[in-house]
Amino acid sequence: MTARQLLGAGAAIWAAVQLSVFIGAQGEDVKARYERAESFGRRTTGRVYNLVDRVAWLPDSDAVTYRKTVKGGYAFVLVDTATGTKADAFDHERLAAALSTAMGNQYTAATLPFAAFEFADGRRGIEFTANGAPAPAPQARWRCTLADYVCSRQAAPPPADAGSPAPGGTGRGGAPNTQPRVSPDGRFEASIRNYNVYVRPVQPSGRSGGDAAASSGFSLSSDGSEGNAYTLQSIRWSPDSKKIAAFRRRPGYERLVHLVESSPTDQLQPRHRTLAYRKPGDVVDFDQPVVFDIGTRAALAGDVSLFPNPYENTRLAWRNDSRAVTFEYNQRGHQAYRVLEIDAMTGRTRTLIEETQKTFVEYSGKRHRYDVADGKEIVWASERDGWNHLYLYDGTTGVVKNQITKGPWVVRGVDRVDEQARQIWFRASGMTPGQDPYLVKYYRVNFDGTGLTAFTPEDGQHGAPQYSPDRRYYVDTWSRVDLPPRTVLKRTSDQSVVMPLETADITDLLATGWRLPEVFTAKGRDGVTDIWGIIIRPTNFDPAHSYPVVENIYAGPQDSFVPKTFGTQGGMQSLAELGFIVVQIDGMGTSNRSKAFHDVAWQNLGDAGFPDRILWHRAVAATYPRNYDITRVGIYGTSAGGQNSAGALLFHPEFYTVAYSNSGCHDNRMDKIWWNEQWMGWPLGPHYAASSNVEHASRLKGRLMLVVPELDTNVDPSSTLQLANALVRANKTFELVFVPGASHGAGGPFTTRKRNDWFVKHLLGLDPPDWNAEPESSARNDAARAAFEPETDYDALERAAFFADDLD
Repeated sequence: MTARQLLGAGAAIWAAVQLSVFIGAQGEDVKARYERAESFGRRTTGRVYNLVDRVAWLPDSDAVTYRKTVKGGYAFVLVDTATGTKADAFDHERLAAALSTAMGNQYTAATLPFAAFEFADGRRGIEFTANGAPAPAPQARWRCTLADYVCSRQAAPPPADAGSPAPGGTGRGGAPNTQPRVSPDGRFEASIRNYNVYVRPVQPSGRSGGDAAASSGFSLSSDGSEGNAYTLQSIRWSPDSKKIAAFRRRPGYERLVHLVESSPTDQLQPRHRTLAYRKPGDVVDFDQPVVFDIGTRAALAGDVSLFPNPYENTRLAWRNDSRAVTFEYNQRGHQAYRVLEIDAMTGRTRTLIEETQKTFVEYSGKRHRYDVADGKEIVWASERDGWNHLYLYDGTTGVVKNQITKGPWVVRGVDRVDEQARQIWFRASGMTPGQDPYLVKYYRVNFDGTGLTAFTPEDGQHGAPQYSPDRRYYVDTWSRVDLPPRTVLKRTSDQSVVMPLETADITDLLATGWRLPEVFTAKGRDGVTDIWGIIIRPTNFDPAHSYPVVENIYAGPQDSFVPKTFGTQGGMQSLAELGFIVVQIDGMGTSNRSKAFHDVAWQNLGDAGFPDRILWHRAVAATYPRNYDITRVGIYGTSAGGQNSAGALLFHPEFYTVAYSNSGCHDNRMDKIWWNEQWMGWPLGPHYAASSNVEHASRLKGRLMLVVPELDTNVDPSSTLQLANALVRANKTFELVFVPGASHGAGGPFTTRKRNDWFVKHLLGLDPPDWNAEPESSARNDAARAAFEPETDYDALERAAFFADDLD
């Protein structure tokens, strides 16, 4: 044997010894690691007690019910605020026996077949919809008396009256409503005929009325054409039925994304699909508002100089007294946003509110407008002072009367505006110094900014308070990732605790070896701003040993993403069980902090907060040098997180070494128009290429796995395939996983296992089990499926409520 061979053999022996030491130190071989990961859900499910849900106040009463977890299932509790007492809502044992007899199934006190109920007959009985009842009525309605516990099935309620869709609304299944728009007084209906607005008297029983009816109708417009037509969905009648407002739309470019379903379940041959899908830079619709007078047939068009370049004009809305119609102008590029009003008598268009920013106006997540007293005043949200706050406008003059909220904290949403009391009930985060600035709490403030009242001051993430019908009391639940939930009953007048209701019991959960995640903060790139994240360790964590680190990333600027409420964090914890420390971080560029914090994302999505994330990792490693190994750092993400995780190996390969990228938008010019232009701006410029993974594919270092779902309707699958093409052309080594039939996120056991195997092989240096040699069974697959990370609705993450509320 040559010296070179001896050295090689020695190195192999040394590596084998090191591997055996590593396996021995960690206490498990590879297969045992996977068994721990796959069994995590089974080991921990149902081991937290006194968790509260289904809070329901009794109508016209000071009593409230809720459901809580108990060993083996659930129990229902009744609380009487007058006496300050709580007790079982009914005799669970007797009810279980009665239902077992009546329904022919076996129930226990903790496994009653319903999740919610209502009292009936003055609390002498209860009614509920049973789940899982035998055929022929698996969803039957039942009533049980509480005096003798006799249960009977109730007659099925009559079918709901489908009726006609509301004017301007949608039909069944969300399909556009194509019915004529009927005036509030019921006398006329408006429709579109030959691209113009057409009005006629309402016909009896919905019949057309023949030629006579046609002759009695008339066109309000004549300037509509095939390429510039009035739209039925935009038609709005004035409350006095004398006028109509509508948009004349010049359509933009209708881009189509083409998908091929290779393996449809109902046929052998592939199926071709097309999807209307605009991308950044595409020409968008131009909506011209026009107000029509039914009596004079006069048409008044809005002044285009106030909305010359719309990304969109929001739906038209009439004032209650029919004096004017309003809409909101969102300028292309999102650096100017206006609330506009058209006088219905003169056609004069004026600006009520104007919002401008050098970066972006976040219309998609922080927009809020409430018109007080039919527009005499307007409550408006703005980041103009560097934080998201509320302002009170004079609706007549368009002048700010006063700033309602103020300070280095963020209004997260408005829950209620009480016009009579001139109070706003809202939620906010970051108001309490020394606490996590992302924790949401609930407040009330007067229109003039006085009387700020905290209803949920405790150090935790609070759910929405559940108020009694008269709002004298409320139920408050809060928790943190490192604090089990607490639920109390409070008095609204002074926010005092009337009585504690429940404190979650996690004794049995801790007995499994599970531990609370650690909340960790470190300074960001500016050396001043705190960056917040969490650390999740395996249940068999040994502080004497070193662990590779895996980061779960989603750096979309539309929100913040690190969990704030209590939970087992099952997806990340299952991954940790393989022998990793798993973390999640909110870096600069994400939302819910200051405007400056958020602006880091502006025309810079490739940044993804990585300078802050890397500093955070290094701070953790300095705190835990023995077991937090930043020489072995992996990263994974989906959708925007897919872009981020791949970008880690392109832009920061000195730190990240292994990445799993699922359904990524790898070039922002390839993705949906609204999300990308909101943060990257318009017109397109070199900054788009600067953030593109495709443009920088030749920089790849480390191990990259790309996952692309075949039928992704959120992110064009070509985005991932173009990155793969660029990597091939750069002669880079990577893995490409194409998932037939999968939609956005390509979730499930297969892709989660691919991710886990990728990290086990390249971070732990171990070969995953040969899954093709493993005996498969439905039980094993079910166990694996339960352990894998729950599928996240990434479509929802990237879809703002604005679109559901304000677009036709």
